[in-house]
Amino acid sequence: MLALLPLILLIWASFRIAPSSAAELSLERNPLLLSELARLPGSPDATPSAQLALPAGSLDPRALNAAIPFIAGKIDPAPPYRFAGGPTDRTNARDCLALAAMAEAGPSDPGQRAVMQVVLNRARHPAFANSVCGVVFEGAERATGCQFTFTCDGSLSRQYTPASWEAARQRADQALSGYVYRPVGNATHYHTDWVFPWWSPKLQKLAQVETHLFLRWPGYWGSVASWRKGRSATEPSFADLLSRFARGTPAEAELAAQSPLGEVVMPPLPADTPKVSGGAVVMRLPSGKANFVLVTPAAGADSVLTMARKLCPEAGTCRVMGWADRGLIPAALPLPAPSRSALQFSYARDPAGTEIALYNCETYPGLPREKCIPRAR
Repeated sequence: MLALLPLILLIWASFRIAPSSAAELSLERNPLLLSELARLPGSPDATPSAQLALPAGSLDPRALNAAIPFIAGKIDPAPPYRFAGGPTDRTNARDCLALAAMAEAGPSDPGQRAVMQVVLNRARHPAFANSVCGVVFEGAERATGCQFTFTCDGSLSRQYTPASWEAARQRADQALSGYVYRPVGNATHYHTDWVFPWWSPKLQKLAQVETHLFLRWPGYWGSVASWRKGRSATEPSFADLLSRFARGTPAEAELAAQSPLGEVVMPPLPADTPKVSGGAVVMRLPSGKANFVLVTPAAGADSVLTMARKLCPEAGTCRVMGWADRGLIPAALPLPAPSRSALQFSYARDPAGTEIALYNCETYPGLPREKCIPRAR
C-alpha cells in the first residue's frame, strides 16, 4: 500500500476540479486541464448546448435574464493590466481594444470601459488567447465561432469618425496602463439583456452596465487565482487582422455616413497585390501604379518606406499613399480634403527611378524638415 500511495496521490491530483497550482502548470503539458477548459460553458472551444431555444412559457429574453439573480456580496475589482510590450505591439493592442469597445458599446464611456475590462481579463485567463488582439479576434475565422460577433458578421467594414477613434484610443491607452473599470470585477463574459445565450445561466451574473450583463465562471476558473501570471508582450498586427477578416456587408453602407467621406466603395484588389507587413493595402489600381494603404505610424518611417518599395518593385511611375484611419481612405484620386489633411505618408517614384518619400512629421517625429508633408497639401 505504501508503494502505491504516490501513484494514488498523483491520480487524485490530476482529477481535481480546481488544482491550486493550475496557474503554474503548462497547459500544453496538461491535457486534462486543456480538456477541462474546453468544457467550460462559453469558452472558445466549448460545444454549444443542444438546447438553444428559450424555455417553454417564456419567450422574453429580458424576463429570463432578470430571473437570474446577481451574485451576493462585494465584487472585487480586477487587478490592473499593465502592457509590457514595445511601442508597435502597444499600438496594435490599443487599436484592437478601441475597435472592440466601439463595435460592442458604441460611444458610451462606461460601456466602452466595461468591454475593455473584459478583454483584458480574458487576455490573462488560460481559456482565452494570450494577447489583446488575440482575444478580440479569437475565432474570427469561423462564422459561428467568433468570441466577439463583430469580427465575423461583416461589421469590421464599419467606418468610425476620427473623433470616435480618438476617444476610444484614449480609453484603451488608460486601460493598458493600469486603469481598472471596477463595476464588472473579473468578468470574462457579457451579453446584452435582449438575448439569452445558452451559457448565460451556467455562469455567475456580476453586474449590469447599461444594456450589457457581465458574468464569470463559478468556482476556480472564475477566480483571479486561475489567471496566468505572465502574459504575452507580442501582439498580432491590427492592420493585418483587419485585412484578413474584414468582409463587405450591408453594414458598410448603413454606417458609411459616420465617415467624413460618406459611402466609399473600394474596387477589388488585383490578384497579384503583394503581401505587406506593418499595414494593409486598401486600394490598388490593376496597373499597380497607385496604391492606398493603411499604415501603423508606431512601426516607424522605415517600415512604411519598405512597404512602399514592395508595392513598387518595378521600374517606372508608382505612387503609394498611407493613412492611419481606414475611414479616411478614398477609393480614387483626386484626394478629398479630409483625406489630404489626414495623409500620413506619401511615396512617389518617377520613370527615372527618383524616389520622393514624405511623412506626417507629427506622427513620424524626428525626421528632417524636408521629409515632412507640407501642411498645405
